[in-house]
Amino acid sequence: MSDTKSFNLVEHLAIKIDWESIYTLEMPRVYNFFLYRTGEHALAEDLTATTFERAWQKRLLFSPRRATPAAWLFGIARNVWREHLRQHRRLASELLDEAVSAVQNVEQDWQAKDERERLTGLIRALPEREAELIALKYGAGLTNREIARLAGLSESNVGTILYRTISELKQQLEAEDGR
Repeated sequence: MSDTKSFNLVEHLAIKIDWESIYTLEMPRVYNFFLYRTGEHALAEDLTATTFERAWQKRLLFSPRRATPAAWLFGIARNVWREHLRQHRRLASELLDEAVSAVQNVEQDWQAKDERERLTGLIRALPEREAELIALKYGAGLTNREIARLAGLSESNVGTILYRTISELKQQLEAEDGR
């Protein structure tokens, strides 16, 4: 083993990482990312568990110099999502059809469901990149900077894409309301 690799390994082993705190902080965000992508609570839980299991197995590969714990976890989460889609040969848009409303008022429930279905349909029609950025921003609650690191885009590019996508979704919803 070269001196550089030995030095990096020794340095890495010397860094104390509080994995329990990272789990406590990031688990709800990872879960929301998957819930936003799937619309299914049980599936979101399974994918979240897979993400954290894989992160735990690969924890020695984590380097705080290269990424924040959140960026590293969401990189794993994105790969878990892609693998899930490949394994089940289902389009991401098909998974959003089964969202369940928690609203008690029947009329409000119906209206909220109708609006959610309309929005889901519009999101399904988005290109994969835009749909993923929406899920990372609004499902996982990541900042534009965190999304930029994950997606390999500049922070301003992420902001611009999100702004344009949201504006387009609003226009489409308003156009449907005007029918």
